Amino acid sequence: MSEIKFEIDGIKVKAKKGETLLDAAQDAGIFIPTLCHHEKLEPFGGCRLCIVEVEVKGWTKLVVSCVYPVEKDIIVRTRSEKIDRIRKTIIELLMAHAPDAPELKKLAKEYGASRDRYEKDPSFCIHCGLCVRYCAEVKKANAIGFVDRGINKEICFVPEIASQMCNDCKECFPLCPTSYLQAAFVLTESLIA
Repeated sequence: MSEIKFEIDGIKVKAKKGETLLDAAQDAGIFIPTLCHHEKLEPFGGCRLCIVEVEVKGWTKLVVSCVYPVEKDIIVRTRSEKIDRIRKTIIELLMAHAPDAPELKKLAKEYGASRDRYEKDPSFCIHCGLCVRYCAEVKKANAIGFVDRGINKEICFVPEIASQMCNDCKECFPLCPTSYLQAAFVLTESLIA
């Protein structure tokens, strides 16, 4: 398989066809923040924090690096005033839902984000989808899923499956960047009992 050569933050990198910009950056030791990416899962692009700027033949565009495939001779910028401003806004929006999540607090410090910019709606879930996707793709259990849509979207354990599978598994719990998942499971257990 031939290598694809391009540039990330001034560093010449090589990647294989089919890899994403995030994969290539991580392989090259270049940090791009993400909350919804996991190496065992299909790319999702849900959190949008991994946004980068790609220059192709003099034209630039913003792309989500975890789903964008590598291309020959492109120039990728992982940090710029524009990218940092977008990431800051995304972090502030997520903090409206999970203001005390350690990972979000760390990112807020890095990007100068304020936890008080947007009105609080403490659902504590940021809809990264890690738990839902891990349960479906890796464990093949489908014990947890999204319900509703838009601003009413939530994760929910399927009581019939969760009561049989989750107590012995709980592999998705440490993936949750807000630690909300454990609380949701305890609530489900109380409803089952």
